[in-house]
Amino acid sequence: MGQRKDIDGSASVPTFYGKELRWKREEAGLTLQELVEGSFYGPSHLSEIERGARRMPAELAEHVDKVLGTDGFFKRRCEDVRKAKRRGHASYFERVLEAEKHAETIEEWCPTLIPGLLQTDAYARAVVRATHPLAPDEEVEEKVSARMARARLFEDDHKTPMYWVILPESLLRQPILPPGAMAEQLEHITALARSRRILPQILPWNRGPHPFMLGTVMIMTFPDAPPLVYTEALHTGDTIDDPPLVKEYRRSYDWLRAAALPPEASLAMIEETAEDDRNGKQRH
Repeated sequence: MGQRKDIDGSASVPTFYGKELRWKREEAGLTLQELVEGSFYGPSHLSEIERGARRMPAELAEHVDKVLGTDGFFKRRCEDVRKAKRRGHASYFERVLEAEKHAETIEEWCPTLIPGLLQTDAYARAVVRATHPLAPDEEVEEKVSARMARARLFEDDHKTPMYWVILPESLLRQPILPPGAMAEQLEHITALARSRRILPQILPWNRGPHPFMLGTVMIMTFPDAPPLVYTEALHTGDTIDDPPLVKEYRRSYDWLRAAALPPEASLAMIEETAEDDRNGKQRH
Protein backbone atom coordinates (compact mmCIF):
# COMPACT_ATOMS: atom_id res chain seq x y z
CA MET A 1 0.00 0.00 0.00
CA GLY A 2 1.36 3.45 -0.94
CA GLN A 3 2.05 6.13 1.63
CA ARG A 4 -1.06 8.09 2.51
CA LYS A 5 -1.06 11.76 1.65
CA ASP A 6 -0.96 14.02 4.67
CA ILE A 7 -3.89 16.34 5.34
CA ASP A 8 -3.05 20.06 5.35
CA GLY A 9 -4.96 21.19 8.43
CA SER A 10 -4.20 24.84 7.67
CA ALA A 11 -6.27 24.79 4.47
CA SER A 12 -9.64 25.25 6.19
CA VAL A 13 -11.66 24.55 9.31
CA PRO A 14 -13.00 21.25 7.84
CA THR A 15 -9.50 19.99 6.97
CA PHE A 16 -8.17 20.97 10.41
CA TYR A 17 -11.05 19.05 11.99
CA GLY A 18 -10.39 16.07 9.70
CA LYS A 19 -6.68 16.04 10.46
CA GLU A 20 -7.35 16.01 14.21
CA LEU A 21 -9.84 13.20 13.74
CA ARG A 22 -7.39 11.07 11.76
CA TRP A 23 -4.59 11.79 14.25
CA LYS A 24 -6.73 10.67 17.20
CA ARG A 25 -7.95 7.59 15.33
CA GLU A 26 -4.45 6.48 14.37
CA GLU A 27 -3.16 7.26 17.87
CA ALA A 28 -5.79 4.83 19.15
CA GLY A 29 -4.61 2.24 16.61
CA LEU A 30 -7.99 2.01 14.88
CA THR A 31 -8.83 1.59 11.22
CA LEU A 32 -11.65 3.54 9.58
CA GLN A 33 -13.81 0.42 9.72
CA GLU A 34 -13.09 -0.16 13.39
CA LEU A 35 -13.95 3.42 14.32
CA VAL A 36 -17.34 3.44 12.58
CA GLU A 37 -18.29 -0.01 13.87
CA GLY A 38 -21.53 0.28 15.80
CA SER A 39 -22.63 3.44 13.96
CA PHE A 40 -24.88 3.82 10.92
CA TYR A 41 -22.01 5.13 8.74
CA GLY A 42 -19.42 3.43 6.58
CA PRO A 43 -15.63 3.85 6.46
CA SER A 44 -15.73 5.80 3.18
CA HIS A 45 -17.95 8.42 4.83
CA LEU A 46 -15.48 8.78 7.68
CA SER A 47 -12.56 8.97 5.24
CA GLU A 48 -14.18 11.92 3.45
CA ILE A 49 -14.68 13.68 6.79
CA GLU A 50 -10.99 13.20 7.58
CA ARG A 51 -10.09 14.82 4.24
CA GLY A 52 -12.42 17.75 4.90
CA ALA A 53 -14.67 16.77 2.00
CA ARG A 54 -17.77 15.91 4.01
CA ARG A 55 -19.43 17.25 7.12
CA MET A 56 -19.55 15.33 10.38
CA PRO A 57 -23.09 14.30 11.39
CA ALA A 58 -23.74 15.02 15.08
CA GLU A 59 -24.65 11.39 15.82
CA LEU A 60 -21.42 10.12 14.24
CA ALA A 61 -19.40 12.73 16.16
CA GLU A 62 -20.98 11.50 19.38
CA HIS A 63 -20.07 7.91 18.46
CA VAL A 64 -16.48 8.90 17.63
CA ASP A 65 -16.09 10.77 20.93
CA LYS A 66 -17.29 7.72 22.82
CA VAL A 67 -14.94 5.30 21.03
CA LEU A 68 -11.89 7.59 21.17
CA GLY A 69 -12.60 8.92 24.65
CA THR A 70 -12.31 12.54 23.47
CA ASP A 71 -14.78 13.98 25.99
CA GLY A 72 -17.23 15.38 23.44
CA PHE A 73 -14.57 17.29 21.45
CA PHE A 74 -15.68 16.21 17.98
CA LYS A 75 -19.37 16.71 18.69
CA ARG A 76 -18.75 20.21 20.09
CA ARG A 77 -16.65 21.21 17.07
CA CYS A 78 -18.78 19.71 14.27
CA GLU A 79 -21.05 22.79 14.30
CA ASP A 80 -17.98 25.00 13.71
CA VAL A 81 -17.19 22.87 10.65
CA ARG A 82 -20.73 23.16 9.32
CA LYS A 83 -20.61 26.95 9.67
CA ALA A 84 -17.27 27.11 7.87
CA LYS A 85 -18.45 24.91 4.98
CA ARG A 86 -21.55 27.02 4.38
CA ARG A 87 -19.79 30.40 4.71
CA GLY A 88 -21.28 32.76 2.16
CA HIS A 89 -24.46 30.66 1.94
CA ALA A 90 -27.69 30.70 3.90
CA SER A 91 -28.04 28.07 6.64
CA TYR A 92 -31.01 26.48 4.85
CA PHE A 93 -28.73 25.74 1.87
CA GLU A 94 -26.28 23.65 3.90
CA ARG A 95 -27.76 20.28 3.01
CA VAL A 96 -27.63 21.08 -0.72
CA LEU A 97 -23.96 22.10 -0.50
CA GLU A 98 -23.17 18.71 0.97
CA ALA A 99 -25.47 16.71 -1.30
CA GLU A 100 -24.53 18.12 -4.71
CA LYS A 101 -20.88 17.06 -4.26
CA HIS A 102 -21.98 13.43 -3.99
CA ALA A 103 -24.85 13.48 -6.48
CA GLU A 104 -24.98 11.16 -9.46
CA THR A 105 -27.49 13.39 -11.28
CA ILE A 106 -28.73 16.95 -10.73
CA GLU A 107 -31.77 18.29 -12.58
CA GLU A 108 -32.73 21.92 -12.08
CA TRP A 109 -35.39 24.45 -13.02
CA CYS A 110 -35.00 28.09 -11.99
CA PRO A 111 -37.51 30.33 -13.80
CA THR A 112 -36.19 33.75 -12.78
CA LEU A 113 -32.39 33.45 -12.65
CA ILE A 114 -29.52 31.52 -14.20
CA PRO A 115 -28.91 28.79 -11.56
CA GLY A 116 -26.03 29.37 -9.17
CA LEU A 117 -23.96 26.45 -10.51
CA LEU A 118 -23.86 28.15 -13.93
CA GLN A 119 -23.36 31.80 -12.97
CA THR A 120 -20.33 33.84 -13.96
CA ASP A 121 -18.69 36.13 -11.42
CA ALA A 122 -20.40 39.21 -12.89
CA TYR A 123 -23.84 37.59 -12.92
CA ALA A 124 -23.47 36.30 -9.35
CA ARG A 125 -22.35 39.73 -8.12
CA ALA A 126 -25.33 41.43 -9.76
CA VAL A 127 -27.76 38.94 -8.21
CA VAL A 128 -26.21 39.13 -4.73
CA ARG A 129 -26.13 42.93 -4.79
CA ALA A 130 -29.76 43.09 -5.93
CA THR A 131 -30.85 40.65 -3.22
CA HIS A 132 -28.82 42.37 -0.49
CA PRO A 133 -28.73 46.05 -1.57
CA LEU A 134 -27.45 47.37 1.78
CA ALA A 135 -24.87 44.64 2.48
CA PRO A 136 -21.22 45.73 2.96
CA ASP A 137 -18.92 45.06 0.02
CA GLU A 138 -17.00 42.39 1.95
CA GLU A 139 -20.21 40.45 2.62
CA VAL A 140 -21.14 40.61 -1.06
CA GLU A 141 -17.68 39.36 -2.04
CA GLU A 142 -17.95 36.47 0.43
CA LYS A 143 -21.28 35.41 -1.06
CA VAL A 144 -19.98 35.72 -4.63
CA SER A 145 -16.85 33.70 -3.79
CA ALA A 146 -18.98 31.00 -2.18
CA ARG A 147 -21.15 30.79 -5.29
CA MET A 148 -18.12 30.57 -7.57
CA ALA A 149 -16.70 27.77 -5.41
CA ARG A 150 -19.81 25.69 -6.10
CA ALA A 151 -19.12 25.84 -9.85
CA ARG A 152 -15.92 23.83 -9.32
CA LEU A 153 -18.25 20.86 -9.50
CA PHE A 154 -17.66 21.00 -13.27
CA GLU A 155 -13.86 21.14 -13.21
CA ASP A 156 -11.90 18.51 -15.14
CA ASP A 157 -10.40 16.81 -12.10
CA HIS A 158 -13.73 16.46 -10.31
CA LYS A 159 -16.17 13.60 -10.58
CA THR A 160 -18.91 15.46 -12.40
CA PRO A 161 -22.58 14.61 -11.87
CA MET A 162 -24.88 14.57 -14.88
CA TYR A 163 -26.38 18.07 -14.71
CA TRP A 164 -29.57 18.66 -16.70
CA VAL A 165 -31.00 22.19 -16.52
CA ILE A 166 -34.14 23.68 -18.07
CA LEU A 167 -34.14 27.45 -18.60
CA PRO A 168 -37.08 29.61 -19.70
CA GLU A 169 -36.41 31.53 -22.91
CA SER A 170 -37.16 34.78 -21.07
CA LEU A 171 -33.91 34.37 -19.08
CA LEU A 172 -31.91 34.73 -22.29
CA ARG A 173 -33.47 38.14 -22.93
CA GLN A 174 -33.45 39.42 -19.34
CA PRO A 175 -31.02 42.37 -19.10
CA ILE A 176 -29.53 41.60 -15.68
CA LEU A 177 -26.11 42.52 -17.10
CA PRO A 178 -24.90 44.79 -19.91
CA PRO A 179 -24.91 43.01 -23.30
CA GLY A 180 -21.20 42.14 -23.29
CA ALA A 181 -21.29 40.65 -19.79
CA MET A 182 -24.54 38.84 -20.58
CA ALA A 183 -22.91 37.36 -23.67
CA GLU A 184 -20.11 36.02 -21.43
CA GLN A 185 -22.70 34.43 -19.16
CA LEU A 186 -24.43 32.67 -22.03
CA GLU A 187 -21.11 31.65 -23.60
CA HIS A 188 -20.13 30.12 -20.26
CA ILE A 189 -23.24 27.93 -20.41
CA THR A 190 -22.59 26.90 -24.01
CA ALA A 191 -18.94 26.10 -23.24
CA LEU A 192 -20.02 23.76 -20.44
CA ALA A 193 -22.55 22.16 -22.77
CA ARG A 194 -20.11 21.75 -25.66
CA SER A 195 -17.58 20.13 -23.30
CA ARG A 196 -20.28 17.66 -22.19
CA ARG A 197 -20.38 18.98 -18.62
CA ILE A 198 -24.06 19.96 -18.66
CA LEU A 199 -27.20 19.42 -20.72
CA PRO A 200 -29.32 22.59 -21.06
CA GLN A 201 -32.79 22.86 -22.55
CA ILE A 202 -34.83 25.98 -23.26
CA LEU A 203 -38.54 26.27 -22.54
CA PRO A 204 -39.95 28.60 -25.26
CA TRP A 205 -41.78 31.68 -24.02
CA ASN A 206 -44.94 30.73 -25.92
CA ARG A 207 -45.11 27.09 -24.82
CA GLY A 208 -48.18 27.68 -22.65
CA PRO A 209 -49.08 26.21 -19.25
CA HIS A 210 -46.67 23.77 -17.62
CA PRO A 211 -46.29 22.11 -14.18
CA PHE A 212 -43.63 24.50 -12.85
CA MET A 213 -45.27 27.86 -13.45
CA LEU A 214 -44.77 28.33 -9.70
CA GLY A 215 -41.58 27.52 -7.86
CA THR A 216 -38.05 26.26 -8.44
CA VAL A 217 -36.70 22.75 -8.13
CA MET A 218 -33.42 20.89 -7.90
CA ILE A 219 -33.71 17.09 -7.99
CA MET A 220 -30.63 15.13 -6.93
CA THR A 221 -30.05 11.39 -7.12
CA PHE A 222 -27.21 9.46 -5.48
CA PRO A 223 -25.53 6.09 -5.99
CA ASP A 224 -25.90 5.18 -2.32
CA ALA A 225 -28.82 7.23 -0.96
CA PRO A 226 -32.48 8.11 -1.75
CA PRO A 227 -33.18 11.12 -4.03
CA LEU A 228 -33.48 14.62 -2.62
CA VAL A 229 -35.47 17.65 -3.80
CA TYR A 230 -34.63 21.28 -3.01
CA THR A 231 -36.99 24.21 -3.59
CA GLU A 232 -36.29 27.88 -2.92
CA ALA A 233 -38.01 31.23 -2.53
CA LEU A 234 -36.67 34.63 -1.49
CA HIS A 235 -34.65 34.17 1.75
CA THR A 236 -36.00 30.64 2.31
CA GLY A 237 -35.33 27.15 1.03
CA ASP A 238 -36.52 23.65 1.78
CA THR A 239 -35.09 20.16 1.23
CA ILE A 240 -37.56 17.32 0.69
CA ASP A 241 -36.82 13.62 1.02
CA ASP A 242 -40.33 12.25 1.55
CA PRO A 243 -40.57 9.54 -1.19
CA PRO A 244 -44.16 10.23 -2.37
CA LEU A 245 -43.51 13.98 -2.60
CA VAL A 246 -40.17 13.47 -4.35
CA LYS A 247 -42.02 11.25 -6.84
CA GLU A 248 -44.50 14.07 -7.54
CA TYR A 249 -41.65 16.52 -8.21
CA ARG A 250 -40.01 13.94 -10.45
CA ARG A 251 -43.20 13.53 -12.50
CA SER A 252 -43.70 17.29 -12.85
CA TYR A 253 -40.10 17.79 -13.97
CA ASP A 254 -40.49 15.10 -16.62
CA TRP A 255 -43.56 16.92 -17.99
CA LEU A 256 -41.58 20.17 -18.03
CA ARG A 257 -38.72 18.51 -19.89
CA ALA A 258 -41.16 17.18 -22.48
CA ALA A 259 -42.36 20.75 -23.13
CA ALA A 260 -38.84 22.14 -23.64
CA LEU A 261 -36.90 22.34 -26.90
CA PRO A 262 -34.52 19.46 -27.75
CA PRO A 263 -30.94 19.93 -26.47
CA GLU A 264 -29.34 20.87 -29.82
CA ALA A 265 -32.05 23.40 -30.67
CA SER A 266 -31.76 24.81 -27.15
CA LEU A 267 -28.01 25.18 -27.43
CA ALA A 268 -28.36 26.90 -30.81
CA MET A 269 -30.79 29.41 -29.27
CA ILE A 270 -28.41 30.19 -26.40
CA GLU A 271 -25.49 30.67 -28.80
CA GLU A 272 -27.56 32.88 -31.11
CA THR A 273 -28.62 35.08 -28.19
CA ALA A 274 -25.02 35.38 -27.00
CA GLU A 275 -23.97 36.45 -30.50
CA ASP A 276 -26.76 39.04 -30.60
CA ASP A 277 -25.50 40.46 -27.30
CA ARG A 278 -21.96 40.57 -28.63
CA ASN A 279 -23.17 42.46 -31.70
CA GLY A 280 -25.32 44.86 -29.70
CA LYS A 281 -28.62 43.68 -31.17
CA GLN A 282 -31.70 44.66 -29.22
CA ARG A 283 -33.31 41.94 -27.09
CA HIS A 284 -36.92 41.05 -27.84
